[in-house]
Amino acid sequence: MSTDMDQGNLLKESTDSTSQAVDPNYVPKNPINIECSIEKTMDVIGGKWSFLVLRELFCGTRRFGELQRKIHAISPTALTNTLRHLEEQGVLERQVFPTIPVKVEYTLTPKGEDLHLILKQMKLWAAKWT
Repeated sequence: MSTDMDQGNLLKESTDSTSQAVDPNYVPKNPINIECSIEKTMDVIGGKWSFLVLRELFCGTRRFGELQRKIHAISPTALTNTLRHLEEQGVLERQVFPTIPVKVEYTLTPKGEDLHLILKQMKLWAAKWT
C-alpha cells in the first residue's frame, strides 16, 4: 500500500534522476549557426517580392516592364533588387540584347524551375487555409 509520501519520494527520485542526466557544462547551440534547409531555401529565394516574380517567370520569359505591370504594387527599385538577388542565387538568367533601347529578358534556370512545385504547394495551402 503506497502512501502520499511514497508517491512524493517516487516523483522526487524521477525528477532528480532526470536533472542528473543533464550535463552541467552543456551549452546550447547558437540558433544562428544551426543549418536548416528551409532557412537556406528562404535565403536563396529572398524577400517578399521574389515569390511574385517567380510566379510570373513560371509562365515564361519576361521583360522588366512586363514584370512590373503584372506585379502592381512593386516599385522599380524593389523589382530591380529582387531580380539581381535571384540572378546572383542562380535562380534566373538575365539576357541583355544590344538594341536601342536595351532589351533585357529574364528566364528561370533549372534551379528556378525546381521551385515551381514548392510555390504550387504554397498556393494550394493558401487556398485551403486562408
